[in-house]
Amino acid sequence: MDRVGADSLGLENLVIVGSGPAGYTAAIYAARANLRPVVITGFQDGGIPGGQLMTTTHVENFPGFPDGILGPELMDRLKAQAVRWGTRLVEADAERIDLSQRPFRIEADGQTIQAQAVILATGASANRLGLPSEARFWNAGISACAICDGATPQFRQEELAVVGGGDSACEEAVYLTKYGSRVHLIVRSDRLRASKAMADRVLANPAIQVHWNRQVRDCSGGDWLEAIELVDPNGDPDGGASEQLPVRGLFYAIGHTPNTRLVRDQLRVDAKGYVITEPGRPDTSIEGVYAAGDVADAEWRQGITAAGSGCQAALAAERWLTHHGLAVTVSQDPVDPATVGEVQRTAVSDETNFDPQALWQKGSFATTATSPCWWCTPPPPAAPATCSSRSSSGCWRS
Repeated sequence: MDRVGADSLGLENLVIVGSGPAGYTAAIYAARANLRPVVITGFQDGGIPGGQLMTTTHVENFPGFPDGILGPELMDRLKAQAVRWGTRLVEADAERIDLSQRPFRIEADGQTIQAQAVILATGASANRLGLPSEARFWNAGISACAICDGATPQFRQEELAVVGGGDSACEEAVYLTKYGSRVHLIVRSDRLRASKAMADRVLANPAIQVHWNRQVRDCSGGDWLEAIELVDPNGDPDGGASEQLPVRGLFYAIGHTPNTRLVRDQLRVDAKGYVITEPGRPDTSIEGVYAAGDVADAEWRQGITAAGSGCQAALAAERWLTHHGLAVTVSQDPVDPATVGEVQRTAVSDETNFDPQALWQKGSFATTATSPCWWCTPPPPAAPATCSSRSSSGCWRS
């Protein structure tokens, strides 16, 4: 695999910051245009390489996989396709992005990479509640995307809960009634913040029960979520009266935070921090800088829409570089690169390759050592330093 250290890079045609569906799709298109793009995959800023799909289980709504596909496997395939066509990977965080001068400058892994064009594909992180047991049940009953995970077999004909009071929460509650036996909407106040039409739809749905003036204090269960604990948000958060609500699914609809920390003072962003692009296009407020995926999408936030916008960004960048005579293309040799064959999976940590200094690990061995497991790094708010989500067979995700 063509992995490079940042110190071996000079002036690049195109640097893509981020490695989810948007970043990898942009890399595929740019690499096939002979631009030899560089992808700064990221580690901790905005999540592990591969984006939010790396922390999902079955993805059943991505076209081309009639039986569904595991999120990490889908990302491994996209990465392999991008690398096959000449993409180079810098497996580090972008620490600083300077868009005030040309070429643009991106600092990663202690080095500075210069780029004629940049695609931002840093995504957005779903806001979490920071429950004491949140890390344990993340993707074992807790999800931040009902549309992505609602049809999972474990949720069918089960009691489910949604946290939130806005349009997204109401939409997700209505959506989940197709799969769950009953949906509980947990609202911190005595009213919904959603539009009147959406609120009326929820209140008129006999399959939805609204719990007013309630918040989730914690959750419990075995290998899968079994119940949540509700308390009055205006009472004593620790010692006040509580009630147990048996549910098999808990869906967060409390917003997302776009990963724009490095550019929000340089590019136009909206009130929530999402990058503003031209209508129907990936162009940002700075010529030669493009945005793709959830970093610029506050509405749809799906893997397939992120991939489509990554395609748009790569095509736009290629045309801009060519128009300004900045593209230095490198022809493929051979013209048709070798087939990938068996996709290289993300390595599972064991006693022979475990690195206690690594930023993330995969597999049950990591749960017995000093480093957090790959699924839990970086840990969500209030998560333990080491994974405690173990079943009798080791890490419950392995």
